[in-house]
Amino acid sequence: MIRGKRRRYNQENRRPALSGPHPAAATRAPQPGGRTGGSRLRVIGLTGGIASGKSTVSRALRELGAPVIDADLVAKEVVRPGTPAWRELVATFGEDILLPDGSIDRRRLGDRVFGDPAAVRRLNEITHPRIVAAIKDRLRALAAGEHGEPPPGVVIDAPLLIEAGMVDMVDEVWVVVVDAETQIRRLIARDNFDEKQARHRIEAQMPLEQKLAYADEVIDNRGPVGETKAQVRRLWERVVRRTRSGGIGSGSVR
Repeated sequence: MIRGKRRRYNQENRRPALSGPHPAAATRAPQPGGRTGGSRLRVIGLTGGIASGKSTVSRALRELGAPVIDADLVAKEVVRPGTPAWRELVATFGEDILLPDGSIDRRRLGDRVFGDPAAVRRLNEITHPRIVAAIKDRLRALAAGEHGEPPPGVVIDAPLLIEAGMVDMVDEVWVVVVDAETQIRRLIARDNFDEKQARHRIEAQMPLEQKLAYADEVIDNRGPVGETKAQVRRLWERVVRRTRSGGIGSGSVR
């Protein structure tokens, strides 16, 4: 775990390394009112590359009592059969992206658009605005205490946090990092990819260096799970302390 906005990830030695302040981080200037309309709720954006172990971090946060909004689950909800997004996807990509129950076959849809920038752009145009709107609704509900007393913070777990333009919705960006060879091994074991497929999937994503330009915290997930959980605990406890001492969110959900 590395704190502050002065680090990048050095791919040569595969260690988090310090550098000068990055312009992208500096542009996220505080705004009055709190990202959830003036509440003390602090919003954390959790992201990372494919097979970086982000799910491990998300589970650790839940174990600590942090509410986590899973953008992947939200994405599944916004494309349920019969929804506007579902209808647009079927009209754009054809009925062969559907499973027998009428739901979207996400693996087939992913294979369909992979390597086709125009198709990826169209897919994102259909889904991203609806995902963002649904997440904002959940943030408002948490901040308003609709599910009990507002928590000190909430985590948005989103693989495409940056690519989908959700950075301005959060007060902090936490990036989970792991070396490329570990990503490849995990993709082969998890998704039954061969090595070439795994490398192509990694290369198709936003480069890690670009993600780290937005990072307020870097979680190093190359070691044992216990070490990762210890980093997560320290980060979440800091969020709780900061919120309770009056360090509220800095923007607003619109």
